[in-house]
Amino acid sequence: MPNTLNPLELIARRWQPSAAFVRRAALAAVVMAVIIVVTGGAVRLSQSGLGCSTWPKCTPDSLTPTAAMGINGLIEFGNRMLTYVLCAVIGLFIIAARARHPRRRALTRLGWAQFWIVMSNAVVGGITVLTGLNPYIVSAHFLASTALLTVAVVTWKRAGEGDEEPRDLVARPVRQLAWLLVAASGALTVLGTVVTGAGPHAGDARKVHRIAVDWQEITQLHVDFVYIVVGLTVALWFTLRAVKAPAAPRRAVLELFVCLAAQGVIGYVQYFTGLPAFVVGLHMLGSALVWICVLRVAMSLRDRGPLPEGEPAAPAAPDAHEVSGPQPAAASSR
Repeated sequence: MPNTLNPLELIARRWQPSAAFVRRAALAAVVMAVIIVVTGGAVRLSQSGLGCSTWPKCTPDSLTPTAAMGINGLIEFGNRMLTYVLCAVIGLFIIAARARHPRRRALTRLGWAQFWIVMSNAVVGGITVLTGLNPYIVSAHFLASTALLTVAVVTWKRAGEGDEEPRDLVARPVRQLAWLLVAASGALTVLGTVVTGAGPHAGDARKVHRIAVDWQEITQLHVDFVYIVVGLTVALWFTLRAVKAPAAPRRAVLELFVCLAAQGVIGYVQYFTGLPAFVVGLHMLGSALVWICVLRVAMSLRDRGPLPEGEPAAPAAPDAHEVSGPQPAAASSR
């Protein structure tokens, strides 16, 4: 009995994407992960968090929004539909990574990790609606989106490098400083969700429960961590110069510093202008870009060698009539 091939194996036998295509597909997943963060913020900032009153349907009687729900229903439902676009992009990456020869299991595993994070976060989003925008669940929803962005960035990086054992480009204390920067940036992101959960943008025009902390105090703590992250970034840049590190890590740190500077300007503008929704949305975009830059800095300090060279796909299995009948001509031509 012939072996039954799964659909991904069948595609791999007939399509050979280039390494550049796989990397572009990984980058597309990063872009979509950022878009999901921004559009999720737009749902909250436009007070559309309960535009669909239930989940998984939009209303108890309708899968899609009705005319009576107005623009809020369309915004909330549109954000839900973007999840399918995100899944399609991740699916394209998984197929391309599986079809690429030689096969790199690490890439397909990272792609599937993204898919399952999206599925789990869709459930968290549903719980967010069913609990009436509980601020703690809303924060978990955002942090799950950040987890997706993290895996997507790692996948993008891995798609452009080889599979050798990581080789450190700098000494261990320098790497420790970089990971301290990652930890501080992660804490900054978590504090940002607390600021959001305690702040005025609850996600719906009706009275919604908020995190019971002093908004001014938690905002100040958030700002304090901004200074810590900026200080660590500057310290890392000078350290890399002192140890004569390769150009790529130093460039990555400079990109992070520029992103932090822009994000700081946006943060102060939103604070002193009374948190206008558009500026807060820009700040959410900036937080995603800062996190991407932080991850790129950490991953730039090691090297995994060049990409494996492409190989031709495995030949398709011959048909039954081809193997049953005599083929003297084919035999003599080989």
